[in-house]
Amino acid sequence: MGKKDKSEKKIIYSWALYDWANSAFATTILAAVLPIFYNDVAAANLPDNLATSYWGYTQTIAMLVIALISPILGAVADYSKSKKIFLKIFVLIGVIGTGLLFFITEGRYIMASIFFIFANIGFSGGNIFYDSFLPIITDKEQIDYVSTLGYSAGYLGGGLLLLINLVMIMKPEIFSIPNTVMATRIAFLTVSVWWIVFSIPAFINLPESRLGLGEFTLIPYVKQGFYRVTNTFKNVRKYKELFKFLIAFWIYNDGIGTIIRMATIYGREVGIGQNDLIGALLLTQVVGIPFTLFFGKVAKKIGAKKGIYIALSIYLIITLMGYNLDSAFDFWVLAGLVGTVQGGAQALSRSLYGVLIPKEKSAEFYGFYGISSKFAAITGPFVFALVGQLTGSSRYGILAVASFFILGIIMLYYVDIEKGAKEASL
Repeated sequence: MGKKDKSEKKIIYSWALYDWANSAFATTILAAVLPIFYNDVAAANLPDNLATSYWGYTQTIAMLVIALISPILGAVADYSKSKKIFLKIFVLIGVIGTGLLFFITEGRYIMASIFFIFANIGFSGGNIFYDSFLPIITDKEQIDYVSTLGYSAGYLGGGLLLLINLVMIMKPEIFSIPNTVMATRIAFLTVSVWWIVFSIPAFINLPESRLGLGEFTLIPYVKQGFYRVTNTFKNVRKYKELFKFLIAFWIYNDGIGTIIRMATIYGREVGIGQNDLIGALLLTQVVGIPFTLFFGKVAKKIGAKKGIYIALSIYLIITLMGYNLDSAFDFWVLAGLVGTVQGGAQALSRSLYGVLIPKEKSAEFYGFYGISSKFAAITGPFVFALVGQLTGSSRYGILAVASFFILGIIMLYYVDIEKGAKEASL
């Protein structure tokens, strides 16, 4: 093996290791531990349904900020030679925002929301620059393998730290920690440390930037970013079936994102114990790996559109069952069901989108796919939160989320895949 091969492998493994690093945020902060802590400690002085609603509003604000800056960051990632510098900056924002959560005490829900929003900006912004390195560090023949390697590392890394944190929270005495609340606060610090430590290989080995921040001017990238989005939107509308699919995707994917972000705090509101909530989310991680591959095989036999129908139908069942959620066993069942469809629905949506877009514009259209889905993700958590606040129970918020899957299925029904594929090839 030559020096060049070794160098390329080092770069690829360093890149994949960043997924291992930042997936700790996705599991411990975004999905599992922080929502429970927010309900039990940060918003302890609020009624449970208000705590859930305020967490939903926090998610909406966080996604709105990310949606607004994503076009700018996308332009910087594509056209700037400062990719690694910006990756470092956003990692530091995320790491600091996450670490500050350690200082949240009872009743400080506003501060918790602010720190989370900053941490989420770091997480999402960092991902934009992380993704932008993929076509640079590998070729077309290896890009699928390298991308999958990153996802696999993320599943393993995020799941491993979540498992460690679950043990620490369940048995704080093993770690000489006085109580569960302190163990939870320390868990936030472990995410910060994990994230920054395992990012170091990427900071060192990814291709060096050739442009310093001193030479960087923001205004051209702001103009370029929003020009690209509006111009691509005009192009997308020329392909009628693709545009119909995107509307369907924006609707049902918003429902999927809402379940990811709101499931844990909703479970806590209805009385499910912390250990069961975190353990069930670990189950989602484990189940998700084989079932994502399973949906890929199903799509080969019956088509991606029908595969998405199946996934959305199961999601609809999940929301209806969620309305009647009243035991830990129920939550474990729902977590397992989410694991069966979460990866499959998103993977098949991405591949079906690929069939409907012109191949010569794939980079442009996939960029729009990612950015537009962030704007679409704002509505679900807001609707969940508002309905829960107005009705006094988040159970009705869950029913409201069901409407996203119903509307998504209806809109998807009117997408003619064959006609769309022909439009894309013209």
